[in-house]
Amino acid sequence: MESNITFAERLEAIGDKVTLALDGMIPRVAGPESELFSAMRYAALGGGKRLRPLFVIEAGALFDVPLKNLIRVAAAVECIHTYSLIHDDLPCMDDDDMRRGQPTVHKAYSEEIAVLAGDALQTLAFEILAHEETHSQPRIRVMLLERLAKAAGAQGMVGGQAMDMAASGKQMEMALIARMQRMKTGALIQFSVEAGALMAGASDEALNALSGFAHDLGLAFQITDDLLDACGNSSKTGKAVGKDAARGKASFVGDLGVDGARERAALLAKQAKGHLEIFGASALILRQSVDFVITRNG
Repeated sequence: MESNITFAERLEAIGDKVTLALDGMIPRVAGPESELFSAMRYAALGGGKRLRPLFVIEAGALFDVPLKNLIRVAAAVECIHTYSLIHDDLPCMDDDDMRRGQPTVHKAYSEEIAVLAGDALQTLAFEILAHEETHSQPRIRVMLLERLAKAAGAQGMVGGQAMDMAASGKQMEMALIARMQRMKTGALIQFSVEAGALMAGASDEALNALSGFAHDLGLAFQITDDLLDACGNSSKTGKAVGKDAARGKASFVGDLGVDGARERAALLAKQAKGHLEIFGASALILRQSVDFVITRNG
């Protein structure tokens, strides 16, 4: 990678590559299934920062994993992330009308198609990982499948969402809020950061460093999301704000206050960068991603 490229340029370049890959993986289909595929494409190709794909590709580059393999893993991660957003936006969940600056899938299509589009993107993620083009060794592909299933399932993202729904209107201790957010947001970030190291058979030292980075970054990411909901502008976030307080949802801001949440995010950001020291200059973009996460406005 060019040493003078900016973080914004790198994020955009990776986003373009992953969008192009997804464009080829989600076909344009005529006939009875056309609306389903149209909704999948609408959600997956309709914007987004592609930050999790950046984690996959930049962390994988530390171990010289071929870009063509990393892009497939990044596309699978984006399928899981997009499916989760589609389902989160449904009336039975967060009931949102806007996502990424455009109508949510259930508004642009229907609730039934939104549910099915999310389901289809989830299964597509595992189809992508299972293909031999993702990695030549079946053992590695099975490991990736197992890790992503755990990150996305009841022990990860889905479990965290269930805790979030159950906690609506209730008080939660900070330790439980942190656990919920590690599952809901952090688990998929952790997989994204660690996937390349797993593909390369990296050392325990390297894996532990990336695990620590992902843990602290995931919490900083969610705290920033909470701050954006409390203090952000919907024209910049691309979605409604002020929802957490209105619905009595447990959050870092609700427990720590705005200033306390900002201090906690800054501390976690510093810790996240510290975990990357063993990688030296090769981890520059990953370090810069930390600043992007805690200063973003959308």
